[in-house]
Amino acid sequence: MTDLFGAPPPEPHQSTLAPAANKFHVGNGEDGKHYWLTPPALYRSLDVRFNFDFDPCPCPLPEGFDGLTCEWGQSSYVNPPFGSIMHQGRKKGPTAWARKAIAEHQKGKRVVLVYPIDKWVLMLLAAGAKVENLGDVRWLATEDGSEGKGTGRHIAAFILDEPNSPFPSPVMVKEAAEVVAGVEARFPDWRATPVMRGFAKACVSAALSASNAAQVSK
Repeated sequence: MTDLFGAPPPEPHQSTLAPAANKFHVGNGEDGKHYWLTPPALYRSLDVRFNFDFDPCPCPLPEGFDGLTCEWGQSSYVNPPFGSIMHQGRKKGPTAWARKAIAEHQKGKRVVLVYPIDKWVLMLLAAGAKVENLGDVRWLATEDGSEGKGTGRHIAAFILDEPNSPFPSPVMVKEAAEVVAGVEARFPDWRATPVMRGFAKACVSAALSASNAAQVSK
């Protein structure tokens, strides 16, 4: 089947395919293998550091076992499926495992989750880049400036800042905002008087200075 110009239709993106058709489940083109275990040497090197006591993605998978809903151990090693799976009637991928890992971590547990990502991301993080989530950005068309529908994926901003940058970090901004919220809670009409505006400005300045000093000392 081709389009009006004789070209074949584009192949559907992996995210739109059923799990069985996902490239990670179809298998290696040469030998058809698609289930891969962590190399023992790599696992041992991590286990020595993190003392694992639970694996929510075991192989072979015990009958009825569900790593996305069961309680994890105090220190879990997570090597989730690299593709998507059907779970409780829905297709789920790495986002589901990330949510579960975060939920377990919030219980005071340790989670080591491994997953393939592009090398350039690791390069930026190793260089000290800070990451901010810009959300699903609706980019503008170069032809007419019209707003697009978004990509359906969140956009990351990798920030390689200059040393001793005068611009506050997201953590500092959050702390300053909390100070302002506290002032507004105690003095709802603080913006109405010059004295209270000056007091709030001083509080924000002090919060930024304290946060900056704490980050520099780390």
